[in-house]
Amino acid sequence: MRRVIVLGSTGSIGTQALDVIRRNPDLFEIAGLTAGSRAMQLAEQAAEFGVEHTALGARDAAQLVREVDADVVLNGITGSVGLSPTIAALEAGRTLALANKESLIVGGALVKRLAAPGQIVPVDSEHSAIAQALRSGSADEVRRLVVTASGGPFRGRSRNELADVTPAQALNHPTWDMGRVVTTNSATLVNKGLEVIEAHLLFDVPLDRIDVAVHPQSIVHSMVEFIDGSTIAQASPPDMRLPIALGMAWPHRVAGAGVPIDWTTAASWTFEPLDDEAFPAVALAKRVGAEGRTFPAVFNAANEQAVDAFHDGRLSFPSIVETIERVVELHEAPSELTLDTLDDAEEWARRTADQLIGA
Repeated sequence: MRRVIVLGSTGSIGTQALDVIRRNPDLFEIAGLTAGSRAMQLAEQAAEFGVEHTALGARDAAQLVREVDADVVLNGITGSVGLSPTIAALEAGRTLALANKESLIVGGALVKRLAAPGQIVPVDSEHSAIAQALRSGSADEVRRLVVTASGGPFRGRSRNELADVTPAQALNHPTWDMGRVVTTNSATLVNKGLEVIEAHLLFDVPLDRIDVAVHPQSIVHSMVEFIDGSTIAQASPPDMRLPIALGMAWPHRVAGAGVPIDWTTAASWTFEPLDDEAFPAVALAKRVGAEGRTFPAVFNAANEQAVDAFHDGRLSFPSIVETIERVVELHEAPSELTLDTLDDAEEWARRTADQLIGA
């Protein structure tokens, strides 16, 4: 039995995690629940599962993680506000099932210094797939990682054809049901850029040995290529319950967490190269990841401001990544990475992005 704290319990990851726990009461017990703002839904969840410890907001979530006894902390918070609970979980010695990629990307070396070997277990489907595939060989046998991308709702469109897309179209993802920010990030491929940085940090593979392949069926969640020419892929129908369950139970699998592929039905899986001209976010993210320090935090913060502006009708779709790039180019990173310099860099990035958008 593993006692689990679910951070972001009212969001997409959190509600699916509760479904996994609901169906496996012999494996998991909820020790605490936190949400960003949906107090009524949080109270309903606490009542259903008999949970005494709850919190609203990232600061109180971090305090709950420090004070409540648990084996696993599932961080399903969206955005860089998830950094403080991530740090709290690592400092408390909990296993961190990480869906909040931003906290690792923004925290970078700070988070990695705190994490013991194996303490962070990825929950993103792509990184869960890589973690599973990596069990097929040793670290020195890995040639490269291949992160798959659905391509989002605008796959196949040229840069010019993206100029007039609407927020409603950007939210019409062909495969996954996610929140506004993550779904928009998937449309711009900013999300895939963040995932490349995350893979670099999680698995200690250089950025020039991490590729992105467009796979619109979203059945192969990522692949590992080994030095002998073998490629190991993890495949399953698109359902986040599988990587969530694996993240909470790692390294054990949870029976029935997901529905397997139907091999009696004919199907075709396709793979395409990424169009870097139409979708430059991944190449930009690799540059940012190579710079390190506060650059990933600036990339992420500028994106959040640009996404809000796009949905408010103040920014075109291609201008989201253009704005991020301009903010990154203007950034002068401090020599030392601390929580204070991260906070300052994020504040500067949001202010600078807003000024550029308003100009």
